[in-house]
This record gives sequence, structure tokens and C-alpha cells, in this order.
Amino acid sequence: MTEEILTSIQDNVFGVWFLIGAALVFWMQAGFAMVETGFTRAKNAGNILMKNLMDFCIGTVTFILIGFGLFLGEDWMGFIGKPGFDIFTSYGTFDWSNFIFNLVFCATTATIVSGAMAERTKFISYCIYSAIISGIIYPIEAHWTWGGGWLAQLGFHDFAGSNCIHMVGGICALIGAAILGPRIGKFTRNSDGKVIKVNAFPGHNLPLGELGVFILWLGWYGFNGAAATNIDQLGSIFVTTTIAPAIATVVCMVFTWVRYGSPDISMCLNASLAGLVAITAPCDVVDGLGATLIGAVAGLLVVFGVWFCDNLIHVDDPVGAVAVHMINGIWGTIAVGLFATDSTPTYSLVDAAGNPMLGLFYGGGFKLLGIQIWGMLATAGFTAISIFLTFKLIQKTIGLRVTAEEEIAGLDISEHGLTSAYAGFSIMDSNDLTVEVNENTDLGISEYDEATIFQQNAAVKVVRQTAVDSPAQMHKVTIVCRLSKFDALKRALNDLGVTGMTMTQVMGCGVQKGSTERYRGAVVDATLIPKVKVEVIISKISVEKVIETAKRTLYTGHIGDGKIFVYDVAQVIKVRTGEEGPMALQDVE
Repeated sequence: MTEEILTSIQDNVFGVWFLIGAALVFWMQAGFAMVETGFTRAKNAGNILMKNLMDFCIGTVTFILIGFGLFLGEDWMGFIGKPGFDIFTSYGTFDWSNFIFNLVFCATTATIVSGAMAERTKFISYCIYSAIISGIIYPIEAHWTWGGGWLAQLGFHDFAGSNCIHMVGGICALIGAAILGPRIGKFTRNSDGKVIKVNAFPGHNLPLGELGVFILWLGWYGFNGAAATNIDQLGSIFVTTTIAPAIATVVCMVFTWVRYGSPDISMCLNASLAGLVAITAPCDVVDGLGATLIGAVAGLLVVFGVWFCDNLIHVDDPVGAVAVHMINGIWGTIAVGLFATDSTPTYSLVDAAGNPMLGLFYGGGFKLLGIQIWGMLATAGFTAISIFLTFKLIQKTIGLRVTAEEEIAGLDISEHGLTSAYAGFSIMDSNDLTVEVNENTDLGISEYDEATIFQQNAAVKVVRQTAVDSPAQMHKVTIVCRLSKFDALKRALNDLGVTGMTMTQVMGCGVQKGSTERYRGAVVDATLIPKVKVEVIISKISVEKVIETAKRTLYTGHIGDGKIFVYDVAQVIKVRTGEEGPMALQDVE
């Protein structure tokens, strides 16, 4: 009787822990949102937050309608579960805990894809492919392993999702990012189209990114540990789930320190996640040594993965999702076949005869390793084909990618009507969006060479402190323009021979009319417009060439495209030292 009571208590305790673990996995959505937001640019922060919210909400809808049945419904030939609507027709006997537990895991798979395709994907397209991943792709392949499907019958082991979740999400991310193409300016190409330089786009908020990593690490104890059936197994899983990411981060820190001359912060954050991904499949069947080795390899693989995407296949992955999830998901799946040991609590990997199947390095030979590789390849093949067809269908119908103008301006404003996720801060160029094309701003000609002198001067105004034929040896040229034009202006000035410049972000207002912004339905007054101010000092280069180059680069055919100020440096010095009175800026147009 006492044993029955204790068993009942334990079952109930772990039933509660099962749901707590599900809640921790749900909380990981916040972690993914913070990491992705911190690792990308501020002008897309609102779009990223919206995507991370909606992939869970949309995933819930599709999982209810079809995903849960395909995943855990009555098995059909080991391939899929039988769809059903028990949640509506038999709610009194419905398996509520199992539903919510698998739902939160499902949402994770779709979230992974968001990061690799960030900053240039249409929001509606994201909603569609997120629904397909949550409702069809993930449930089918997860059924093979966790729903009694053919891989489960074969003896394939993926305790918490290195294969079924992370590798699948990473493959979707890789294929999606490849089809979508890189962000504007990510790769510099020569005249033959060959990539000659990879340009860095630093994340705008690394503290936010690190907060996200710690949220994810906390959630991972539920991710890996929720399915534990006793305290010994749970304790062992917590240990391996701690060792692997810690080792991965240390190894990555040392490697980047040696390789690049300093420890790379963002790469180390990725390494923590890589170690967590790699230990997810084998967390219940490896010991401390195995977890250490798995983490060490993960710390190197994540650096290789980022390099591989940037420099070899030229796929733009803003957050390192492919390196973290796909590559280390594969590694974690294979690691089961290398490091599985029956010294762990409640070891359950046995063959048809009931004999333990051990990892290669623990005397088990190649049998378990072969099963793991076969299961990984089958899952990868199904995922790659299905997601490729999904992306291509979306691309051919409504399109995957936003326009270049929308990408440059930022998806917050173009996709959601949000000027900035950081109200009050000048973190993007709102001028593309606050200036309305109307009779007051539209000059009628959008090409610089076709415009009249009057139209060119009206769009980009020039203000001189010196005359055109001034004998001054040095000039200071200050250019105020839209932030979206800065990269083009910088390249144009560099091509002209200007090698040094100072750039600052400024706020200003002019004759342009600002657009109406709304927050929670209320109108927000638009007063100041964010701009960028570029200052250069020139001596050997003609001032007129600099002015003409800047006007040509900034011109779009609208009043307010930019403004140029020209100063005599000697005069500036005299004024600043008090030798002469204040300068009078005279408009010479």
C-alpha cells in the first residue's frame, strides 16, 4: 500500500512538472524574440516581435486543426497519425497535458526559421509558411520519432528534439534564406557577380540578445527535462544540459580569441545555444564526459557554421540560426550514436532482443550510430523537399521578399505602420515614410539626369559659406540626408577619393508634411524627422565634384532629398577661435 501511495505521489508530481516544463518551453518564445531582435537592426524590431508572437498563435490554430492529429493520432503505416477533432468532440477525455506539451515544442520549430530570414521577408508570407511548418511539416516528421512512427520502431533516439525540432527548423531556415537572398549590402560583388567581401551588420542591442540567451537556457531545462520520469533521470538531464552549453561557450571564446584576436561576444552567445541544441537529443543517455565532448565540438561547429554561410555558400543568416540549429541539430543526433551509455538513469535504448544499444565510443559498435544517421537523413530529406516546395509556391504567388525600398526603410514601418519600436529615439530613417508624395514635395522627375537644374537644386539644396571660385585650400562639406541613402553616399564619395568622414544621426523638420502614425489606434504627432549628417574635409578633390556626386546620389525627385553646406576650413577655424564674427550662410542658388 505504501509503495502504491508513493508511486501515485510521484506520478502526480511529475505530471505537474510535465506542465511546468511545457510552460518553460513556452517562455522560450520570449528568448527567441529577444535574441532575434538584439541580433538585427532596430528598424525591424517591431516586425520581429510580431513574428515571434504570431508564429505561436498561428501555430496553435493549425496544431489544433490538423497538426496534433498528424502527430499523435492513430498511426497509419508508420508515416502519419490520423487527423481528428477530439479536442472539440471528446474534450472530457482529451489528453490536455500531452497537447499543450507538444504544442509549445511545435511552435519552437517555426520560430527558428524567423531569425535566418529576418529583415527582408513579407509578414504575410511568414504567417503562411509558419502555419505550414506547424500544421504539416513538423507533425509528420515528429510522428516518425515520437508518435510511434517508423523511426521509433527502428530504435531511433531523439529525447527532446535535436533532430525533430532544431535540425528541421535549421533546414527550413537555410533553404528559406537561400531562396530569399541576402539583405541589401550584405555581400559586395565584383563585375562578374563574384562575392569579394562579406559585410557585417552588427545587431543593434547585444544586451537584449544576451537576455534572450539566458531566457532560452532557463527554458531548456524544461525543454530537455520535462519528459523525465523520476528524480534521478531529471537530475542527470539537468547536469548534461548545463555542461554542454557551458563547455561550448568556453571553447568558442578561446577559439575566437585566438582566431580573431579577441573573444567574440555574439559568437559566444550563439555557442551557448549551440551547446544546448547539441545536447538535446542525447541529454538522457550521455554522461558528464560525453556532454563535455558534445559541447566542445558544438562550440567549434557554430563558428564554422557562421563562416560556412557567409563565405562559402553566401547565405545571409542574421542570427546564426543555421549554424546553431541545423548544424548542431545534426551533431546532437549523431552524438547519440557516439556517446550513449547505460550508466545513465533509466537507460532505455535496447534492440529487438532487449540488449542495450550503446554508442560507438562506449563499445556499442556502429548499430546505433547507423540508425541515428539514417533517421537524421530521412528527416532532413523530407523537410528539405517539403519546405522547398512551400517557399517556391509562396514565392511564385504572393512573393517572399519585400521591395528594396521597404527593406531599406525597415519592416516596422512598411509592414506594420510603426515608425519605430523605440519611440523617441532616432534609430532609423523615417524620412522615406514621413514624407508624403504630394503636390508639395513631388518634383515630377525621379531620375537625376532627366531633371532640370531647378529640380535638382530643389531636391538637394546647396548652401555655401564661400563663393564658387573661392581660393580656399581646404573645405568642409556637410551633407544632411536620409539614413537609407548613407551607404550609397559613402560608396560614391569613396569612389571619388574621399577616404574619411564623420557620420552622426540628427533630428530635424522642414517644409515636408509628416505622415500620420498610430499607436493602439491613437494618432501620434510626427514632428521631428530622423536624418543623418555626413561631414568631410577635402583639399585636393574639387568641391564641385563632391557636390555633384552627393546631389546625384541623394536625388529621388522630392523636396527634402538632402541639403549640402560648404565651408572654408580656415574661416571655420577663425570663427571658432573668435577672430571673426559669426559666419553668414548664404544660399547662392
